[in-house]
Amino acid sequence: MSTVLHIDSSVRAIDNPNPKHNSISKNVALKFINTWRQIRHTDEYIYRDVGMNPPGFITQEWIGAVFTPDEKRTSAQKEILALSDRLIAEVAKADIIVISTPMYNYGMPAQLKSWFDQVVRINKTFDFDLARGDFPLRPLLSGKVLVTVTSSGEFGFEKGGIRECSNHLQPHMRTLSKYLGVEKIYEIAAEYQEFADERHRMSVSNANKRAHSLATELANSV
Repeated sequence: MSTVLHIDSSVRAIDNPNPKHNSISKNVALKFINTWRQIRHTDEYIYRDVGMNPPGFITQEWIGAVFTPDEKRTSAQKEILALSDRLIAEVAKADIIVISTPMYNYGMPAQLKSWFDQVVRINKTFDFDLARGDFPLRPLLSGKVLVTVTSSGEFGFEKGGIRECSNHLQPHMRTLSKYLGVEKIYEIAAEYQEFADERHRMSVSNANKRAHSLATELANSV
């Protein structure tokens, strides 16, 4: 049995009175999840909507608590880290991580960055040793698969695309994912939202088809 951790980060809901305001990334991710659960209905499913319920930003007090040895932490420090501990436990338990996110200002939403800041944590998801020279960080988790679902108003953010240099979303998630223990990444993208033309409709359709086929492939192979 596998555990699926599903993180949504759009500030928009899946369904709105005006369908034009529906979150594309959430709906495509839901297509993936529904397909997966139809095939593997006994798997454990953990869901967090950090767009609607964002984790708090890290603070000076949070950093102080992180760098205080476990046995010396005060009750207040343990409380400060309680959410981080829960989020990290979810990541550690997961075999498949699904992250859906829109592109905001060419990067990830602040809410998703807050989630990453809470879970990428020394002595929990990575350790640090200067004996390793110029690359002292080492992930502590391993063996996980990440599926990212992104949506963007423009297009051409892929490798070799006309806006590749403006894509600060996927490269950022790829960099951070190794500290979640990710060893394989699959990417699904819907583009052209601001153009609202046939290219957009085709892109969303293709993203949903890709979500369905990828979920089927992964669910049958895990």
